[in-house]
Amino acid sequence: MIAITVNGQAREVAEGSTLADLVAQLAASPQALATAVNGDFVPRDVRAAHLLHAGDQVFTFQPITGG
Repeated sequence: MIAITVNGQAREVAEGSTLADLVAQLAASPQALATAVNGDFVPRDVRAAHLLHAGDQVFTFQPITGG
């Protein structure tokens, strides 16, 4: 297990987990969330390849759209 932070809350995930794995564990729909790791935006189509590391700070939020 590795320790990360998700939206300011401490959390443990299995070593080798990806951002997609983490998003799947959260209560919200993956399509309804935007994600950032350590302050860098991670697009939805890259989440499965983005490995999480000990100490990572993950933020999820609803994207804002407008015109």
